[in-house]
Amino acid sequence: MFQTIQSPTGNELNCKNWETEALLRLFLNSLDPRVAENSKELIVYGSRGKAARNKRAFEVIIRELKQLEDNQTLLIQSGKPVATFQTSSFAPRVISSTAMVVPKWANDEYFTKLEKKGLTMYGQSTAASWAYIGVQGVLQATFETMSEIANRYFNRSLKGKLVLTSGLGGMGSAQPLSVTMNGGVCIVVEVDEAKITKRLVNNYCDVKVHTLDEALKLANEAIEAERPLAIALNGNAADIYCEILNKDVTPDIVTDQTAVHDLLNGYIPSGLSLEQANFLRKRKPEKYLQMAEETLIAHVDAMCKLQHRGAVVFDYGNNIRGQAYKAGYEKAFSFPGFVSEYLRPLYCEGRGPCRWIALSGNPGDIYKLDEVILSTFRSDERICRWINYVQEKIYFYGLPARTCWLDYQERSQIGELINSMVAKGELSAPIAITRDHSEGSTMAAPGRETEGMPDGSDAIADWPILNAMLNAVSGATMVSIQQGGGVGIGNSIHSGMTAVADGSLMALKKLKTLLTIDPGLNIIRHADAGYIKAINKAQDLGLKKPL
Repeated sequence: MFQTIQSPTGNELNCKNWETEALLRLFLNSLDPRVAENSKELIVYGSRGKAARNKRAFEVIIRELKQLEDNQTLLIQSGKPVATFQTSSFAPRVISSTAMVVPKWANDEYFTKLEKKGLTMYGQSTAASWAYIGVQGVLQATFETMSEIANRYFNRSLKGKLVLTSGLGGMGSAQPLSVTMNGGVCIVVEVDEAKITKRLVNNYCDVKVHTLDEALKLANEAIEAERPLAIALNGNAADIYCEILNKDVTPDIVTDQTAVHDLLNGYIPSGLSLEQANFLRKRKPEKYLQMAEETLIAHVDAMCKLQHRGAVVFDYGNNIRGQAYKAGYEKAFSFPGFVSEYLRPLYCEGRGPCRWIALSGNPGDIYKLDEVILSTFRSDERICRWINYVQEKIYFYGLPARTCWLDYQERSQIGELINSMVAKGELSAPIAITRDHSEGSTMAAPGRETEGMPDGSDAIADWPILNAMLNAVSGATMVSIQQGGGVGIGNSIHSGMTAVADGSLMALKKLKTLLTIDPGLNIIRHADAGYIKAINKAQDLGLKKPL
């Protein structure tokens, strides 16, 4: 059954309205084997980020969406549908809360016990909110990070520069492509050869090798020619980082995006094959975690030493520093996180990750939108450069989609533009509009999005809750609140939102309100923390000043 999960396409309804039809299609698309990491287990990405708790929940979600009226709301508790209530046509069709645990018990050990009892599930970010669209969903955040590093340290380009990273899962795969899009050379380490093969097919990597010597030879040739190249190296990340350190090679940039936030399921200890790791984690999880921690300490120690030798080193949001510190490595926080160091200025101006999905399944709808966006925002170099890049590099798997970082004014504009095109029949079917959770107002994560806030408000989690409640009363089709994300239980609270542009006046009214909430609250949150750029932006836009 799970091998054949695929979203309906075209303009015929399987549900009673386009709002619930959109959610049905996004739900099934997130579990499409071409998109998800492990459809059979209902895992979308991140080693255990699921869209539904179990097979029964999966089936009931589909059934309930198909019969949901336009004045009813389906409640989903950690991937399990629990009730449908009479609400209103302006209320969300689905409200979801995932992996929320009372703070005293919000740790991975206790959560895992609850998970094994079938009482909850890990929803990652866009898995449980049914907004996952594959690597493209996080690609621009990675692209913007690499662009900022290039601007700051390397004269606005990564040409002739070497980046070392690891992990080719649903999130990590964005890294090699973001490097080559900025002109650089990337060696990305991945222990699972099947993932490498998938990324070669999907155009995220250019070549596969099995030894560091092979990788360095190819990298040096590309660097001398100032030619972009993404090299996938099959091996253990910690082993390769230590080896490159011992070879006295210093990459220009070093990071990592293995699923280290989940040490038991997402990280492979040194000396183990995949098969051995799978066996040991099931039979002797305590021994497995001990080995994983020892490997992680060596991994992060190598990163710190490469930083000391001159590499630009940063944590790319997988909590690798926090996990290493917890394992006993006291110098883990010697290097910064990517948000506080490189992306926060974008958040302060209300810029963040927006995405739209063609419910028709027709790639032509996305390309039509691309052309209109290139025309409408032709004065915005950032947007135009991005759209041109992804048109060339990104293949569609599952429902065609596009992601783009837009600011306060641009998001409202794009919503009206898309709804108008649907109304005029210029697109084959309605469009779902959603976003990543990685935004200033939608994520409280002291080790990532809210690390190092100047007023000390890193751990204040009111903001994503306010964001979700505000979206819920402003016309969102789906609103979700989740814990954990890409950093683990107890380390973040975040919110998701999906809206539908079906061409109606009601949709237009909703979109005009909804698409100002995320960027507006993003600005307010950072202004409240004391960022002058955000304070000035709030004043310029007429948003209420913080007290």
